[in-house]
Amino acid sequence: MGFKGIFGQFPLINASHRSLQYPPNKFTNANNTQTHTSPVLISSAFHIFHPQTTMAAATAATATFAVSKLVASSSPKLKQPLSFLSTRRNTSSLFSSSFASSPLRRPQSLRFSTAPKISAIISVGDKLPDATLSYLDSADELQTVSVAEFTSNKKTILIAVPGAFTPTCSQKHLPGFVEKAAEFKAKGVDAIACISVNDAFVMKAWKENLKVGDEVLLLSDGNGDFTRAIGCELDLSDKPIGLGVRSRRYAIYAEDGVVKTLNLEEGGAFNVSSAEDLLKAI
Repeated sequence: MGFKGIFGQFPLINASHRSLQYPPNKFTNANNTQTHTSPVLISSAFHIFHPQTTMAAATAATATFAVSKLVASSSPKLKQPLSFLSTRRNTSSLFSSSFASSPLRRPQSLRFSTAPKISAIISVGDKLPDATLSYLDSADELQTVSVAEFTSNKKTILIAVPGAFTPTCSQKHLPGFVEKAAEFKAKGVDAIACISVNDAFVMKAWKENLKVGDEVLLLSDGNGDFTRAIGCELDLSDKPIGLGVRSRRYAIYAEDGVVKTLNLEEGGAFNVSSAEDLLKAI
């Protein structure tokens, strides 16, 4: 007992066999003589499908085999019609839909990458990219400020720390700029901001803990948008403390949003980005 496909009579798949060899597919040339005789194997994995699906799958397999043979042939006089290509396309859709819920089907997320493009590290002479940063004011109201707004037509300093409440950031880096704020102002600096990949609530608590006044504005780059835009991501995911992706430590002096001095550390080191180092540079 069997069923008739587009290339002849085929037996139904027997569940007792691991795989089944179907009769050879036959093609004819211009002289009406048989050529290209080869068997087609259908895996016993098809046993789990409905007979109609099995028939469609087997038909699709034989059609695929036929296409490869026709393309491989160098004779321009093949009598095999090409109209079956549309049939192959239809049965192929049935065949692929049978695997829609199969665990063997590779998830879409594994086949296509949507990872964002990594930016080049910013350099002296570059214009600072715009991004929206945030902070909580004295009334605990969320405020936002764009980098373009903060730096436009002004002399500004942007420092970045790997994390609020971390030792070096809390004991040396930020306090140094708070202490030297008056000296920076004497050099014509209009505003100083400290940026971290922390949320605005953490930045507010850190500011209160260190008793920072209006000398330095603490800004949250919570999603790391600005940090990525200038190419200063610091991946600390391998650290057990759970910091994830943060910012490299740096100190930038900019005029009208253009970088004039860039003291960028390797990771979270503290060798060239202190307030004293930046004072000497400007």
